[in-house]
Amino acid sequence: MNRLHVHVGVADLSASVEFYSGLFGVSPDTLETDYAKWMLDDPLLNFAISTRCGKLGIDHLGIQ
Repeated sequence: MNRLHVHVGVADLSASVEFYSGLFGVSPDTLETDYAKWMLDDPLLNFAISTRCGKLGIDHLGIQ
C-alpha cells in the first residue's frame, strides 16, 4: 500500500511538535530547527511540518 504524504507550514515548530506528538502518540522521526517529520505505520503517513515554507497550512500533498 502507498504511503500518503502531507507537509504543513506552521508558525511555532515547538508547539506544533508537541501537539502532533500528542495526536500521533509518538515523537517525530526527524527533528531539525525548522522541520519535523513523522513516518507513521498506522495510518501509512509521512507527515511533515516546517517553518521554512513561508506560509501556514497545507503546503503540499503526495503519495509515496
